[in-house]
Amino acid sequence: MTGKTTNVRRRAIIGVAWCALTAALPATAQTAADPANDPGEGETVVVTGSRIRQNPLAQAAPITSIEGADIARTGLSSIADVLQRLPGAAGGLNSRFNRSGNNGNPPDGGGVGAGSSEIDLRYLGSRRTLVLVDGLRFINGSAASGVPGAVDLNAIPDSMIERVEVLRDGASTIYGSDAIAGVVNIITKKRQNGFVASAQGGAYPQGDGVTQNYQLSWGHRDEEAGISFVAGANYIKQGSVFAGDRSYYAFPDPGATACTTSCSSGTPNGRFLINNPVTGAGMNLTLKSNPLGRPRFDPTDPTGANSDFKQFTVADRFNFRPYNYLLTPQERFGAFVNFQGDLGDNVRLTTRMIYNRRTSDNQAAPLPLFVGPDAGNGNLLDTISIDATNPYNPFGVTLATGNAGVPRNYDFIGRRFVENGPRHYSQKVETMYLGGTLDGKFAVGNGTWYWDANVIYASNTAKQVVQGNVNAANLARALGPVAYCTGDCVPFNIFGGEGSITQAMIDYITFQQRDRSEQSMVDATLNVTGTLFELPAGPLGLAAGYEYRRQSGSFTPDPLVAAGLGSDIPAQATSGSFDVNEVYGELSIPVLKDVPFFRLLEGSFAARYSDYSTSGSRTTMKGGVSWKPVDDLRLRGTWAQGFRAPSIGELFGTPSRFDGGVIDPCSADASGTSATVRQNCAAQGVPAGYVQTNQQLPILTGGNRALKAETSESWIVGGVYSPSWASGVGRLSLEVDYYTIKVDNAISSIGADVLLANCTQTNDPVACGAITRSTSGAITQIRGLLQNIASLKSEGLDAILTWRSPSVGAGTFGLLWSNNFLFEYSTTLPTADGSQTVSRQGTERGDQAYPRFKSNATIDWSSPTFTASITGRYIGRVIEPAYNDHVMRPTLYLDAQVGWSPGMWDNRLTLTLGVNNILGKRAPDCLSCGGFDPTTYDLPDQFGYARVAVKF
Repeated sequence: MTGKTTNVRRRAIIGVAWCALTAALPATAQTAADPANDPGEGETVVVTGSRIRQNPLAQAAPITSIEGADIARTGLSSIADVLQRLPGAAGGLNSRFNRSGNNGNPPDGGGVGAGSSEIDLRYLGSRRTLVLVDGLRFINGSAASGVPGAVDLNAIPDSMIERVEVLRDGASTIYGSDAIAGVVNIITKKRQNGFVASAQGGAYPQGDGVTQNYQLSWGHRDEEAGISFVAGANYIKQGSVFAGDRSYYAFPDPGATACTTSCSSGTPNGRFLINNPVTGAGMNLTLKSNPLGRPRFDPTDPTGANSDFKQFTVADRFNFRPYNYLLTPQERFGAFVNFQGDLGDNVRLTTRMIYNRRTSDNQAAPLPLFVGPDAGNGNLLDTISIDATNPYNPFGVTLATGNAGVPRNYDFIGRRFVENGPRHYSQKVETMYLGGTLDGKFAVGNGTWYWDANVIYASNTAKQVVQGNVNAANLARALGPVAYCTGDCVPFNIFGGEGSITQAMIDYITFQQRDRSEQSMVDATLNVTGTLFELPAGPLGLAAGYEYRRQSGSFTPDPLVAAGLGSDIPAQATSGSFDVNEVYGELSIPVLKDVPFFRLLEGSFAARYSDYSTSGSRTTMKGGVSWKPVDDLRLRGTWAQGFRAPSIGELFGTPSRFDGGVIDPCSADASGTSATVRQNCAAQGVPAGYVQTNQQLPILTGGNRALKAETSESWIVGGVYSPSWASGVGRLSLEVDYYTIKVDNAISSIGADVLLANCTQTNDPVACGAITRSTSGAITQIRGLLQNIASLKSEGLDAILTWRSPSVGAGTFGLLWSNNFLFEYSTTLPTADGSQTVSRQGTERGDQAYPRFKSNATIDWSSPTFTASITGRYIGRVIEPAYNDHVMRPTLYLDAQVGWSPGMWDNRLTLTLGVNNILGKRAPDCLSCGGFDPTTYDLPDQFGYARVAVKF
């Protein structure tokens, strides 16, 4: 019944949108021309989504253009944050992520991306959105924790951005791999006379999260000499916000005032799951207080008066949340130079140089030092035995893991290493991008053909320093037989309370971790475009070209980590490269023009052949039609094939670990467990009464050299209605587009929540085979290596209404209302007897919300001396299936801004004041996120800012 209701609702929305485009046409619209839709005067240009030169005012592709004024109106200091607010965007990494070591390497093969910001269109992942700079590829990011497969938008200097064009359509035939969900094309400043400078500062009411943004650019144009030069720089500094400074987020469960099972069992007073050395009974103990030496233990009464131990309870868990950032600190310095110069009447040289440096930080609570067979570290720590001769061992026997024929007598010991302070991760990322273009034109018959040749070299280097890690080999020695702990070895006290670990112990077992990653790209393209011949309806346009690209990347973890001797997230070295040769062709085919019901009818076709050294060859095609039955209405549709080759991280990424926040259905404290699940858990060897030790479970992640390329098929049907009859009330336009995108051979891992559900509910052998449990029932590993899962599907509708009034007094009013309806987002996964489809629309996954409806609306007033705007951002309701369909309420944010440009200074000075989230709206509670979902929602509280900008 639910599926039928959804389909009816979907058809109704599409029908209403279509009626809005067609039924509103008056009879006079057939003869009234809309100047905004007619070709403008001057030379044609190449627009995003096509290589054929055309009038930018008459292009048919679904493009969202974000001008410099739109960016400034947000008050944001990162173009990624601006783009992530688009209703059709799913978010992506941003500075609200604090993921360096808290969770480890996510199961996507791309590393953590600490300090990075990415853009994800249509919820298909940032690796399926192509980012261009002036129509050319930009290098993928680097963060010293893997080899990312997406562009870090923080590596692009904000001061160079003139506008951003977002193509909401697949474009693999035009641009190659990655353009499955769409294209983000960042257009840079190329023509400017004089200086433009701005300075902005902002903060939250608590005085934290202080942000500074300074931008400067200077340009010079000499029309007679044919030279244009623009250079600029920016410095942006963002301060931190700690979870501990927001009482609502001071515990893992939002709004809590005390620990629940979401807190960690790794406490300063320890948690000890061991067998009583006398009776053999299992014990779950912690310290009563914090003895600094060797604790007392009475095997006849383990929790009695003669023992320093007591039964471990929820109240003993450790609250790690206050140490974490809600907003991570970072600094960015960027500089750019754009130069254009004529080399003759028909040849021009363009050069582009970009340098960007980012320093950023992430932080986690002090290391939870977990040892024993149920620890789930995946390294030496899981096999450590604690010798009876260790001077701090109160149990009188060696605590053995069951190796070397010695019977196992303990499962887990967790000790929060607070004496060493929090784990701190500092990144430094430097990006260099050099590009050169020669372009020109030549005559063929009565027509003009245009050509361009482009060469790009780009590289980046990321270095990360980690404070707070432990050398597992030294720890094993310090916990082993005291006779072997000689020289610089200091016996380690893992049994004492907070303060019992001395500085000498710290110095022996800790080390400073240093990681490094690099990426490089060489890209060469050659394009030619012109008119083949004239048809009755217009010129038959052609574009063709060739591209060669080589990309390489590497990740080099600290040698101790690579050897498996770290105590945080394990990692090994990764390196790889690929090259690709591609050719493409594109046609623009005019069919009819200026006949009844066909003011314009044109078709388009494109094809691209790609040959990858790693993924083989593939041909993709795209076809489209654009029809203007009358001047005021354009209807359009495209069908496109897409292609995405596996990235370096996806192919060559070595195994690592991700600590996912997942509830084990077999745990005795899991809510809503059915009798079937309990029976299946017992059949799988889980003892009755087993309780999950921690809310985070270890997931093995990594690449797969056997991966095949992804393919996709997409359809977009829609139109634009710009009624000339409404000219009396200003310029009005309604744009509606229905889209559906299906990705086959999608590269992903099966989610740990899906594997656990399938295993415990249906005993699916594929799912159960990916899960390893110890004899105590604890999950020690969930294998989430990348594979070509069956498919992804994203389906929805965009609706955009724009209006600009005629002059009203000294200025004009404007409205921009953008909406996205998500009809379906689903993943089809393999099972033992076929496949299973998991629908995500209207849900929260734990790191991504999929609201069925998102909307942004901005109303503004603009005059030469004064501007004002108010923006509403609406995010629809979602539920959390993993938490008994917990409801995350709809959320509406309001932003406001005013600006003043004194006429006495020829409007060269502008003062701006603004407040984002003016109502101080708090994000809905996300139980699977540990507070709120940073991909979708803002931080709580208002963010106020002031900006001064000058032109001279």
